[in-house]
Amino acid sequence: MTETEGPLISVIVPAYNYAHLLPRALESVLVQWAPWVELIVVNDGSTDDTARLLAGYATLHPGLLVIDQANAGAAAARNRGLRQARGRYALLLDADDELQPGALETLRATVARHPEAGTVLGAQMSVYPDGRERLRLPTTVRAASPQQLCKRYLLHKRIAISHGCSLFRRDLLLQRPYPENLRGGEDIPVFVHMLLSAPVVTTSAVLARIHKHRDSLRHDRHDEEERAGTMIDEVFAGLPAECQSLRRRYASQRYLSLFRAAFHAGDRPAARHFYRTAWRLDGRQALRWDYLRKAIRLFFA
Repeated sequence: MTETEGPLISVIVPAYNYAHLLPRALESVLVQWAPWVELIVVNDGSTDDTARLLAGYATLHPGLLVIDQANAGAAAARNRGLRQARGRYALLLDADDELQPGALETLRATVARHPEAGTVLGAQMSVYPDGRERLRLPTTVRAASPQQLCKRYLLHKRIAISHGCSLFRRDLLLQRPYPENLRGGEDIPVFVHMLLSAPVVTTSAVLARIHKHRDSLRHDRHDEEERAGTMIDEVFAGLPAECQSLRRRYASQRYLSLFRAAFHAGDRPAARHFYRTAWRLDGRQALRWDYLRKAIRLFFA
């Protein structure tokens, strides 16, 4: 792709109060800068030193596009960046993560070999707070019916997709924006849409280092049941008719996730409620051993 046609890959970084880590993410992109790369940072109403930091980077790197907006959440920041981007493909990089050297060139070569792909999944190195690292290889996604793909991703969790080590066709992302009414898990409705929209290819190259944090939104239990209901609605809102029969099983799966969080938090009444609800929705999910053994301890210990 020539410069007159625009960039091939847009790297979009939503940033909220991560000024202490943002340079690591930016440098990991800038070190592999090329005419076919676009870098966009959306400052989502940060109250720390993010704005000043980005102003400095923009002075040194005129090709960097900085967008400021009032705080609206990661979903809104990603959507804003996607609308402003010009690349055929988009890579969404969290502000606390980093690309590996050569990642963008690997992705460029991959889409050149597979122009039919709507999604490219790469390997990642998960980095934990205690310093441990774990290599995670991408899942091969073979052609299948929409229902089978939904089962593999939503129910069986046999397909793993993460920001930072995944490349998406931007026009497909614009068809299904990140739901801005969700604060946490807003990527799931988008990822299932991408799985059903175009072929998925993989590369075994490690594309990113993904840093895990104890303060993840996934551990926030405020209004958790209401948020689970909204998540279910968002996931199935755009799915084809043949996938709608999976709604109750997926709802059961979401309640089992709530059950597990309540169980580990020691909230026994909530854990019982969530498990019973999951069982009523679909007992097949509730009988999975990882959940059943906890339920046995909860109800019979």
